[in-house]
Amino acid sequence: MQDAATPLANQLLIASPALSDPNFARSVTLICQHDDDGAMGVVVNRASEYTLGEVLRQMNLASQDPRLDGQVVLAGGPVHPERGFVLHDSAHAWESTLEVADGLFLTTSRDILEAMAAGEGPAHAVVALGCAGWGAGQLEYELGENSWLTAPADAELLFTLPLEQRWQAAGQRIGVDMTRLTDYSGHA
Repeated sequence: MQDAATPLANQLLIASPALSDPNFARSVTLICQHDDDGAMGVVVNRASEYTLGEVLRQMNLASQDPRLDGQVVLAGGPVHPERGFVLHDSAHAWESTLEVADGLFLTTSRDILEAMAAGEGPAHAVVALGCAGWGAGQLEYELGENSWLTAPADAELLFTLPLEQRWQAAGQRIGVDMTRLTDYSGHA
């Protein structure tokens, strides 16, 4: 397991209303890793066209939990859209896991999906296809351009809150009503 003690790890990036990139407009992205080489995160408020049951069947895995069949798979970002990313709260030693923060992990190996299908997965987990990535200095530049607000991540927002409520709720965590922000930005 890797330690992810990086500057913005476990922070939510909340897209400002002025951010018009269709991949990120009104998005909330959990930053999983951030260092001098760039940043990687997973968009946590966009549904993909797939359910977890469909993904598991494509992987020839039979689910023992009917709730998993209908669970929405997230569109985690435009990078590696064919690859699965599982955000979860289990410290179990999966084959390829990054510790984002205490009690929050990102796993990319098949073994976690096998465990979930068998009813032995983490208590809380969301599956995303794809991730978001920023090159060295790119995220810092975008933050300086007021494209994003940041807020600490929390389990309720990541695992419980309905997707359509996450953008506004993330803003509220730092005292911002996202519907009252302007859709343009500037510098004084």
